[in-house]
Amino acid sequence: MGRTPPFLVLARPDASRRAGDGPECPAGDRHNGYADTNEDVMTCAISCPIPDTPDFVQARWKRAPLMISLRLFVPSLLIATAALTGCTADGSSATVVQPGRPGETGKVVPLDQVEEPETGYTDADVRFMQGMIRHHAQALQMTDLVAGRTESAGLPRLAKRIEISQRDEIDLMVRWLGERMEQVPSVDSPHGHGHGGELMPGMLTEAQLTELRGAKGEQFDRLFYQYMIQHHTGALQMVERLYAEQGGMEPEIDQFATHVDSDQRIEIVRMQQLLAGL
Repeated sequence: MGRTPPFLVLARPDASRRAGDGPECPAGDRHNGYADTNEDVMTCAISCPIPDTPDFVQARWKRAPLMISLRLFVPSLLIATAALTGCTADGSSATVVQPGRPGETGKVVPLDQVEEPETGYTDADVRFMQGMIRHHAQALQMTDLVAGRTESAGLPRLAKRIEISQRDEIDLMVRWLGERMEQVPSVDSPHGHGHGGELMPGMLTEAQLTELRGAKGEQFDRLFYQYMIQHHTGALQMVERLYAEQGGMEPEIDQFATHVDSDQRIEIVRMQQLLAGL
């Protein structure tokens, strides 16, 4: 991954450094940023990923809260305000950076071309939530199989993490659909088919579930990691489809879909590491 966090990070050139300032930024002289340890603030350029760091750490850092020193924030805010409200010297309109959706980069557009986002929910949002409930329900079926079949110490901990997060997300999706008087799928009898009858992305077939139920020890661990990676990858495809169908404009849906995308990526990386260690 190694992508830039979706928030503004301020930078200072080396020429402004004072004696006693913190160490060089890991990205080196590509942008001359550095860590101001005196104020516990990391300052780096907008396009600076963390080098030589596992993807799952990158993803966690991407979601970390932004901490900016007041000394840096105030003058930068004034500059940004002037840029947004003013015009260029030749009379053309100012430009702004419009953030992209998950997996997309931002783009620079004229200020007068920025459209107000849609805030109502759509049919694509409803299909996404209904489908993801069934998708998560199958993941819970898989985690229920861990006890008594695995002999490793790491797999039960991972399975518990997946179980807790997916149950919490199911509760959120059930609430969201109920508040909008939309149909809520049954969690107790999950099936892997979408509205068109096709198998939803990443969902295990009955043959794969049967194979997983019959496995023990290292064979079970290997199948669990392989099939859960397949399952999580399908969830990422469902998020992509949501935005491709012009869904995700409602703030709560957008926040939830972004959270699912981030968490699934983190767990995929972790399972790939555990699978490689077998």
